[in-house]
Amino acid sequence: MDSRLHYLQGKTELVKPADLLTLLQEFHRDKLALFRRHESGARRVSSYEFNNTYQYVLAREDAHLAWLRSAIEELAGVPDESSTSVPLPSAGKGDAVDRAIAEDDARTAGDLLARWQPRLAGLTHARDRKMLELMLGEVAEHQRFFAQAAAGHVDLLGKRQGQGTGGGVLGVRWVE
Repeated sequence: MDSRLHYLQGKTELVKPADLLTLLQEFHRDKLALFRRHESGARRVSSYEFNNTYQYVLAREDAHLAWLRSAIEELAGVPDESSTSVPLPSAGKGDAVDRAIAEDDARTAGDLLARWQPRLAGLTHARDRKMLELMLGEVAEHQRFFAQAAAGHVDLLGKRQGQGTGGGVLGVRWVE
């Protein structure tokens, strides 16, 4: 069968798998670009608290990308692993650059939300629509994290009990 049958608000509608595949591939490219941008941001952000937030966001985005790859492959598509580059702000040092990156990440998250939320209203494939709505909900949460980081809040993932970290993030992950 060339189309899938879906039910939405009591109406039967046909959604062509090719249209659904195209939409999922576009969303995947946008999410991949954001993910790679956040990887770059995590490498530049020196504040321990901000970097932990980036690690949390990257873990969620990695899960999102896996879900998208699976949905694309179920439709006999191939996920496009190329993405456009989203450059990091280069102004400032230390806290100033951390905040500039976080502020720009809040903006780019808002751009993604503005671009994709209206497009989901017409998506009748319930499972994929719900998956994309969940992802956009988490993008809105990430946008809030980045806006709070840009405002200088350090307890983004909760309040720390006890001692601090004594500084920033290590330049390398493992120290022998």
